[in-house]
Amino acid sequence: MDQQRLAAVAAQWADGDPDQSTANEVRALLGQQDWKELEERFGACLEFGTAGLRGVLGGGTNRMNLAVVRRTSAGLARYLKATVPDVSKRGVVIGRDGRRMSLEFARETAMVLAAEGVPAHVFEDLAPTPVTAFGLSAVGAAAAVMVTASHNPPEYNGYKVYWGNGAQIVPPHDVGIAQAIDAVGPAKSVALMDEATARSKGLWIDVPASVERKYLDAILALRPTGKAGDLSIVYTAMHGVGGRWVLAALKEAGFTRVAPVPQQQEPDGAFPTVRFPNPEEKGAMDLSTALAQQVKAELVLANDPDADRLAVMARDAQGALRMLTGNEVGVLLGHFMLTQAPAQKPLVITTIVSSVQLKAIAAAKGARFEETLTGFKWIANRAMELQPEGFQFVMGYEEALGYTVGEVVRDKDGVGAALVLADMAAWCKARGTTLLGYLEEVQREHGLFVASQFNATLAGTTGAATIRAVMEAFRSKPISQLGALKVLATNDYQAQQRQQGGASSALALPKSNVIAWELEGGSRVTLRPSGTEPKIKVYFEWRESLSPGEPMAGARARAQQQLTALETAFLALARERGLP
Repeated sequence: MDQQRLAAVAAQWADGDPDQSTANEVRALLGQQDWKELEERFGACLEFGTAGLRGVLGGGTNRMNLAVVRRTSAGLARYLKATVPDVSKRGVVIGRDGRRMSLEFARETAMVLAAEGVPAHVFEDLAPTPVTAFGLSAVGAAAAVMVTASHNPPEYNGYKVYWGNGAQIVPPHDVGIAQAIDAVGPAKSVALMDEATARSKGLWIDVPASVERKYLDAILALRPTGKAGDLSIVYTAMHGVGGRWVLAALKEAGFTRVAPVPQQQEPDGAFPTVRFPNPEEKGAMDLSTALAQQVKAELVLANDPDADRLAVMARDAQGALRMLTGNEVGVLLGHFMLTQAPAQKPLVITTIVSSVQLKAIAAAKGARFEETLTGFKWIANRAMELQPEGFQFVMGYEEALGYTVGEVVRDKDGVGAALVLADMAAWCKARGTTLLGYLEEVQREHGLFVASQFNATLAGTTGAATIRAVMEAFRSKPISQLGALKVLATNDYQAQQRQQGGASSALALPKSNVIAWELEGGSRVTLRPSGTEPKIKVYFEWRESLSPGEPMAGARARAQQQLTALETAFLALARERGLP
């Protein structure tokens, strides 16, 4: 966009901004003629998709602010009124985490909905994302909004939308809501109804306190074995909203030796002890590890800030703490639930970037296995699609530390998963083993799979263009060999085509900008842009064969060596195709 056009767009936006602070922020940039920053803020718009909205806080069309939230809420309300006949009776649930501007965005959403004649069921206090999703079903609402940016850095916030079935929105609703938002006029033209007036008209309603009790009762009922014993646990809320919920659930389950990390227990949107409040990031678990060593904990559990994800650390055979990967936790939960809580027609689901080991376990245990696109919305909706056939959804997971057990929450649930994980660890201890010992049992029975991930952060409009170019380069210059391995099949989910042995066939999953290569021996590589961050991601998985009685340490070392060689071979091809 040329400078004259950019200046006009920015000035017009500032004039229509209902928040004086972000309007002044943009006017200051205009006064400084900071064209680079203005281009970042106005060269694009935050796109509403199946993950809702997520972006950096600040003024501009490409930032999270009151103007964007106001127009989004109006578009959501109008789409609901056009598609859900009884929305004016059922209303919309609104939850929020502890981030900067979460309270303001939640209140803005409620005031817009009320003005549109749609009742807002508002959590009075902070609420984890899974509790907001549960609350939607508990009150029978038509939709829900969760104000959160999950595990993003502190300068981010977001707006996540759930449909009346309790799951995050999928097509066609994402497109319909986006079109309704586009039709909304300037933010200043959107009507608001203040809280007092809305309450007097029954359009602003507190979510009942009973919802918390119902949620806790529901996740407590998920535990297959009911073990607790004297297991020692360290827990961190990572400055998020899961703290009191997880501690309450563990206490009611009988876990009496739980030590929360005090510096990270209370919600704090500044995240003062971590730069990136994601348990997977380097340094994020340092305080948890230190406390676990101090109290000699056997298990460490960590939520991300909105408590929809769960990280796990456990002791190895030598007594050292080791972080389990998302795939390892998902595989353990799947095996545990299939063997300790058997169902008539069990169903387990994971995503195309997660380990295929769950498929091997499901086949051995007589369970239905399904694979979906990345994102829990797909897992939840697929589980519901198969319900009429009598399948009972046992668990689902994605490798990015997201899990749900049973049908309590139709999204990933770091609180419920923490409780079941603790139950599993106590069950292992009663059997004289540990989580890592249990993992070895599973791998000896069903195969050794090791995985890794490469992420490249490419911020801004330039970064987005680079990500698009890399994806298209792999399509225009296909690969047939990765290191020593032949590519047996290529799945392009954007084209919905599978290429194998010179033949092409259709893929059943919805379109998504993902390419996956299936390799000799059961290994695979998957490439995709992140849906919530300015990143391009590569997922590697190596399948290793074990000899009978072979020490696991040797097999794992061999597998890791092969995995590293696979990464090196692929990244060399990626750099030839424009990856910085």
